[in-house]
Amino acid sequence: MERKITATAIIMGMTAIILGAFGAHALKKHLTVEELVTFETGVKYQMYHALFLLFLGLTTLVTEKSKKTIFQLVIFGIIFFSGSIYLLATKTISGIDFKPLGILTPIGGTLLILGWAVLLWQILKDKR
Repeated sequence: MERKITATAIIMGMTAIILGAFGAHALKKHLTVEELVTFETGVKYQMYHALFLLFLGLTTLVTEKSKKTIFQLVIFGIIFFSGSIYLLATKTISGIDFKPLGILTPIGGTLLILGWAVLLWQILKDKR
């Protein structure tokens, strides 16, 4: 499981860097300042959680079962939170109104918070 989590963390981190550069250079000409800031929020949270996954993959403080749970919460959280933000921020370019997907943003945020909460719970209950 550690290898899968660590590899996913690396992919999420690389993707965040690519999307950040894409936003700063290619999207700069096509989006408003507000849309760019929104896009950057998605990139930041994706990177924060890529680093979180990297920690998760390398730590011995958490059981395998808990790692799997946290991993799933964080992956779906990133997809829902950052993914919906990317779509909402770029609607002027795509011409598609992704507003109905806006509900995914708080759901994704909740999943991310739950991932952190499970980690906290596991560390607090560890009797080592």
